[in-house]
Amino acid sequence: MRVIVDRDRCEGNAICVKYAPAVFELDEDDYAVVTSDPIPPGEEERSEKAVAECPRAALSRAD
Repeated sequence: MRVIVDRDRCEGNAICVKYAPAVFELDEDDYAVVTSDPIPPGEEERSEKAVAECPRAALSRAD
């Protein structure tokens, strides 16, 4: 599983970091970045939750 961040949509709400801190972090501009590509085993469910809960739909799954 892979996740892509649309920086044009991201507002830096950090919901993704809340749900999957092992996969996401905010960069110096407060945009989400994926820190692990592909998503490590055991983090898929948390990553799916982060994608689903992003208030700006800035995250998408890329298989």
